Amino acid sequence: MTISGWLDSLCGKRIAVLGYGVSNRPLVRLLTDAGLDVCVRDTAAPEVLPPCAGVYGSDYLLDLSADVIFRTPGIRPDVPEIAAAIAKGAVLTSEMEAFFELCPCPIIGVTGSDGKTTTASLIAALLEAEGKTVWLGGNIGTPLLDKVSAIAPTDYAVVELSSFQLMTFRVSPHIAVLTNITPNHLDWHHGFEEYAAAKTNIFRFQKPGDRLVFDANSVAELPLKHVLGEHNRRHFATALNALEGIVSADTAAKVAENFPGVPHRLEFIREHNGVKYYNDSIASSPDRTIAGLEAFDQKVILIAGGKDKGIPYDAIGPAIRERVKLLILNGPTSEKIRAATGDTVPLVQCENLADAVIAANKAAIPGDIVLLSPASTSFDQFKNFEERGDAFRRIVGGF
Repeated sequence: MTISGWLDSLCGKRIAVLGYGVSNRPLVRLLTDAGLDVCVRDTAAPEVLPPCAGVYGSDYLLDLSADVIFRTPGIRPDVPEIAAAIAKGAVLTSEMEAFFELCPCPIIGVTGSDGKTTTASLIAALLEAEGKTVWLGGNIGTPLLDKVSAIAPTDYAVVELSSFQLMTFRVSPHIAVLTNITPNHLDWHHGFEEYAAAKTNIFRFQKPGDRLVFDANSVAELPLKHVLGEHNRRHFATALNALEGIVSADTAAKVAENFPGVPHRLEFIREHNGVKYYNDSIASSPDRTIAGLEAFDQKVILIAGGKDKGIPYDAIGPAIRERVKLLILNGPTSEKIRAATGDTVPLVQCENLADAVIAANKAAIPGDIVLLSPASTSFDQFKNFEERGDAFRRIVGGF
């Protein structure tokens, strides 16, 4: 279906857009520019109001009546108001599900508990190096629905998909990549089984001829020269497997030589007074922090802690005991992380990230490595992990 035909199919229907964040703002512009009947609903009114009707506040779902409902990923699809609207005949969808319906080119979807952003970025880099036109988006931060009219059938779309997005999916990408599944986001999902089931939707609806790629069991032979960590080399091997027959060995070698890594993922910030500072703000789970610690061949000063998302922290204890010389904690998960170490590692408790970075700077001596790898989400102090990483970069840059 073309995007014009899709918009025509929505004529005369009442459309509710739940959430007016990054993914839904281009959607609202697209719908309102087509003259459709749109109502935006959000917990808070944005600074710049959308060009259509809106319902804001704690009762934003009150009297939800619509023919088509676009859900932002952060809203569970089974809240009573949405369930009641569906029972009355409403169709529940999302910006990304609509993109899958309308995209004219092959879609490569990437999900997993860890490594999905790096893997998606590597896939996009490999395709671009091969001379392909690539559209990278989804959970990585760029909505793609409003760009459909510019996408050619010979292009490639690479989309990072979260469990929140996948939960209601009834379609799968042509090439599906599942890096791994470990307990995550259990403060939102109703248990690990629901979380895992959402992740498997990335391949559940694939058709004959489609491709499913799991995390590579062995690392790629080609080293990533600017990128730390065995796990990142494994992501590179996974990306190569996803693109078998699409990119050449020469292209792979070129990308391995020049790929700079992804911001907030073991990102080198600077060296100051002989101390190296690394930003791994993406590490919102113990598994990610463990992988980050394993990337270094010496003990580090670790800054960790943040919002609790209901997952166990037992596994991080041995890694911290083995690989951390000083543990600096802040945020609600501090006690869980401390308990996992058994109080066997020197520890400093701080009120917030800024105090933690200053404490690390004071404690570090030449030759040390200071690693921000929180093993927790950022939502106790920041809007997202990017904002947390940017704050770390800014504080370190001020030393």
